[in-house]
Parts: sequence; structure tokens; C-alpha cells
Amino acid sequence: MDRRMLLATGLAAPALLAGMAGGAAAQAPAPPAPPAQAPGFYRFRVGQHVMTMVHDGQAIRPDPTQGFVRNATPEEVATSMRAQGLDPARLVNPFTIPVLRTARGTVMFDTGNGPQTASDSRIGQLQANLAAAAIDPASIDIVAFTHFHGDHIGGLLDGSGGAAFARARIVVPEKEWAFWMDEGQASRAPEALRPAFANVRRRFAPYESRIERIADGAEILPGLRAMDTPGHTPGHTSFHVSDGDAQAMVLGDLTSRPEFNLTNPGWHVIFDMDPVMAEATRRRVFDQLAADRIRCVAYHWPFPANGIVMKEGNGYRLIPAEWSSVV
Repeated sequence: MDRRMLLATGLAAPALLAGMAGGAAAQAPAPPAPPAQAPGFYRFRVGQHVMTMVHDGQAIRPDPTQGFVRNATPEEVATSMRAQGLDPARLVNPFTIPVLRTARGTVMFDTGNGPQTASDSRIGQLQANLAAAAIDPASIDIVAFTHFHGDHIGGLLDGSGGAAFARARIVVPEKEWAFWMDEGQASRAPEALRPAFANVRRRFAPYESRIERIADGAEILPGLRAMDTPGHTPGHTSFHVSDGDAQAMVLGDLTSRPEFNLTNPGWHVIFDMDPVMAEATRRRVFDQLAADRIRCVAYHWPFPANGIVMKEGNGYRLIPAEWSSVV
């Protein structure tokens, strides 16, 4: 092989190798899509009743040290969050809807964000997780509301704006209904709050003939009773569930995440409409729950959002219920 051929071969080799590498890259399989998370539902018994906790996803609040707690400094919030293993730069806010199956009927408590309000794939997962849990929306006999904030009533409507629960009775606290349906309240509300009044009317409109207003202490079904817990909203209501000696309490938004309103029951979070009343209600109810060791479920606790509240110092602590492989 003469000098000219050696030179030509040497010049051609890098191009040949590059072509081979390019061909290999073109034929390489694309990386697999990220796996989907496991379906978000969990069941436990209250006597003979079955409670299914159905996840609607989660939202992320950036920098909760700024404005999330009205009566604590950013430094106090950050210190408390770090002490409990949370990152002060972000707060994960879960949404979990309880569905109670009894011999007398099936009750859903609140309806989540709904498909219309989902800004990303992390929220608005209620219908998919109901399907995963084999709960047909048409099987829901009663939808009972703790209160009317948008993340609790959004799921009343389906993706086309119709009723998502075709046959359910809609049970609403009388005080909550009276507040949000009052034109005077709507006209006096701060500008930022006024759209919420219109949203309430729009969400409930398809159910007009099926709405049942209830007072404090009303029995929804045998073993299911309403309990007035105001402050977060004017008519916020929790629900006591019992069967024999077994008990549970559906708290709704009586509490935000446990790291905020259990560890610090005196903190006034921004979404409490009457924060002083909300604090007084929290302390009264938590004292009762801790004394009686009643299992609780709460809308914004980490999934599966249930456990026992214990008294600890000047506050309280959540003992999450043990995960069980059987119902």
C-alpha cells in the first residue's frame, strides 16, 4: 500500500466511524416514558362501614414562609418546617376525598378540584382514582359538603360542565349555603373573593332540585351526623361516623397540613376566613379527638390522610394509622 493510499484511508476512517456511530444512535430505542404512579385509594373499616380515601392529587405552594401563616414570621415558619422535615421553599398540599359505604347508602364528602380547574396533571385525579377503586360515580347516593371552597366543589361538574354525579342527593350545611348564596355578602366581599361566589352558584346549578340543607347535629344516615365546625368558612361542617363502638371523624379543612395546624394550632393560615374562630374550633375539636382517640380523616393531610390526634405540649401530633394489607 503506497503513501497516497495510506493517507486516503486515514482521512476516511474518522468519517466512517462517525457514520457508524450515527447509525447506531438512530437505531437505539427511545428511553421509556416515566412509569405512572400507583392508583391513589386506600380503604379501612369503621365497624361494618368501609371508608375509601380517594386521592385527587396535590398542588405545590412555593415559599410558604411568605404569607401562608398570618400570625407567624417567615423565620418562625421556616424553623418549624425544618424541625419537621419539610423544605421551607415549597409546601405540598394534598387533596383527599373520603367515600363512606354503609348498608344504607354510599356517601362522598366533597368532590375535589374537578377536571375544569386542573392546571397540571398533579391535580384533578378524583375520577380516575374512583375508577381504579371500582367506585362508579352513579353509585354515590349522597355528596355531603364540608364547605364551598373551590378545591372542594370543583368536582361537582364533569369535563363538559354537566353534573358529575347523576343521581346523588347533595347535602350542604345551612350556614354555608346561606353565606355563599347571599347577594349582600357577595357585594360586600373583597374584589378577590367575589369570583368565588359566582363559582359556587355555577357548580351547584345542575343539582338545584336535589339540594338538601342541613343544620348542626343533623343525621344524614344512621351513624352519620353533621357537626358545626366554623371558622375556616362561616358554615364549615365536619361529620362524625359511628358503627357500634367504632368511630371516625371527617374533618374537612378544620386543619391544614398537620405540620401547621396540629403542631401549631394557634397559627392562622391564609385560607381561614375567620382565623380566631377557626383556632378556637380546632382546639375544641382536637381536645375531644385526642381524649376519645377517634380516628380522623382530613382533606389536606398526606395521603392516605387518616390517623389519631394526640395532645403534645401546647399543640398536637398526628399518629398516622398503620397501613393494612387487608380491609
